[in-house]
Amino acid sequence: MKIICVIPARAESSRFFEKPLALICGKPMIQWVYEHCKEVEIFEEVYVATDSERIQAKAESFGAKVIMTRSDHDTATERLYEVSTRIDADLYVMVNGDEPLLTRDYIIQCVPEGLEPDSFFVSNLMTDFTNPVEVVDATNLKIVTAKDDRCLFISRSPIPYPKGAMDYVFHKFVGVGAFTRKALDFYHNTPRGPIEKIEENDSFRFLENHMPIYYYNCHCKSLSVDNRKDIDGVEAILKASK
Repeated sequence: MKIICVIPARAESSRFFEKPLALICGKPMIQWVYEHCKEVEIFEEVYVATDSERIQAKAESFGAKVIMTRSDHDTATERLYEVSTRIDADLYVMVNGDEPLLTRDYIIQCVPEGLEPDSFFVSNLMTDFTNPVEVVDATNLKIVTAKDDRCLFISRSPIPYPKGAMDYVFHKFVGVGAFTRKALDFYHNTPRGPIEKIEENDSFRFLENHMPIYYYNCHCKSLSVDNRKDIDGVEAILKASK
């Protein structure tokens, strides 16, 4: 089975312009992500997908292959779909360009054994919340799954509500996902539903249409970079791990 990795990296972030180029311990964030992805042996190739010539130039300077994509994509998944129309593969693994702490051992967990290339399949990663403040932060997506890892619901609100018991660990979204071509075609050809619009989360493209997606708990220490202050937290973790 041919598996490729795609790192979507756009410049026009409303909260953090040219975020992929932000320096973390002296190295661009997109380079941290790329180097971690290159360590995953099952990836036949790793690409940076961007609409920015500055990001393209920086990525190519450290040896990355770059696919220039349209600038009007509303979501990273739609950018991934465009890549799928140009690069043939059985499975497309998307690693968000703002996840510099995700290493090989975590990334690889989104790919299950025995996957049929022609099937409909979508998976994502999640991890445990360790800070209660993060649970009530609307920028963090909360994930609820069934025993078989199938996603039941996602929300920016803290879910499930602890009415009957308090012995529950909340789970948050981690920016890694895997999609077969059939799943990407479904995504592209299906209009946004009302819940997707309300929550601004495109996983509902599948959930609202009764298409299964799976969330695997990788038990990682994840800190996605949403704003400049997050860089301090990432650098502290990286320095402590040395």
